[in-house]
Amino acid sequence: MSNKDIPQSAFKRSDSKNSSENSLWHYVQSLSPETITHLSQPESQEVFEIIEHNITGLLGNMPQSDFQVEISTNRQNLGQLLASAMLSGYFLRNAEQRMGFEQSLMGTQLNS
Repeated sequence: MSNKDIPQSAFKRSDSKNSSENSLWHYVQSLSPETITHLSQPESQEVFEIIEHNITGLLGNMPQSDFQVEISTNRQNLGQLLASAMLSGYFLRNAEQRMGFEQSLMGTQLNS
């Protein structure tokens, strides 16, 4: 499913005075599939590993060699898990960008 397949009504805020205009949704629709794919991928292996560790911790960490683990849940709990993983990803991406900015500033200050 592409971003154009999602109805705009899914992104409207009910408390908005002018709910027919949603500039963020229009912006997301204007992005190319390649850009969406790039934005969806972690920049570093470190971020991927942290997210993987976080999800494993949420689900439970049983050694696969000794146990055959099967997890079942309902739609609401799975949605909450997905939301948690997404929020973790956004947080880590912001932290990663901030670290890069700080490192750039430190390098600039050292060169001055």
